[in-house]
Amino acid sequence: MRNYSVKGQIIVLSAPSGAGKTTIIKEVRDRMGPMGYSVSHTSKKPRPGEKNGVHYHFVTPEVFEEMVERGDFVEWAKVYGDYYGTSKKALEQELQKGLDILLDVDPVGARNIKQQFPEAILIFVVPPSLEELKRRLTRRGTDSAEAVAKRLQRAEAEVAEATYYDYVVINDDLGNAVADVMAIVRAGRCRTARQLLYLKKQFNI
Repeated sequence: MRNYSVKGQIIVLSAPSGAGKTTIIKEVRDRMGPMGYSVSHTSKKPRPGEKNGVHYHFVTPEVFEEMVERGDFVEWAKVYGDYYGTSKKALEQELQKGLDILLDVDPVGARNIKQQFPEAILIFVVPPSLEELKRRLTRRGTDSAEAVAKRLQRAEAEVAEATYYDYVVINDDLGNAVADVMAIVRAGRCRTARQLLYLKKQFNI
C-alpha cells in the first residue's frame, strides 16, 4: 500500500441513537482491513450481547470518575446518567501503529477531539428522517416509550450540531452509507499533508 504516513488518522463518527452508526463502523472495519478502533469506557450497564473490551470497557461510576481526575480521557461526557469516555493512551497507541482510528463519540466529544487533533475528520451520520428514527428505536425494543421520546428530542439537538462536522452521511441505505464513509477515509489518506513523507522518499522534494 502506498501510504508512507507515520501516524494513522482519526475519523470521528457521531449520530443520534438508532441512526446505525455502530453497524456502519463495524462494516467499514470489516471491509477496509486493519484499522484501529478505540473502545470507549462507560459506566452504563451492558445491553444483551455487548461484551466488555469489545463494545465498551465497562467500569463503575467511581472508577470512571477516578480516570477523569487522572486526565485519562481525551474526551468524556455524561449521557442519560451514564459516563462515556475515550482513553488518551489507547488512542495514541493506535495512531503510533500507523492505523486509522474510528471513534464513536457524541458531538461534545467530537469538538474536544477536533480541538486537540485539528487534522481529525468528523463525520455525522443521520437517518433519513425523525419518523424513520422513531421507527428504528421502537423496533429495537430496548427502550420504553418515554425513553424513545427522550432520544428523539435529543436527536433533534444533536443533528443541529452536524454543521460543525466535515461530512454528513445519510443512512437511508446501509450499503451506500458504508461506501460513503469508506470513500471519506480513503480521501483522507490521500491528503497532501499526510503524504509528504512519500513525496520526499520517492521524489526528493
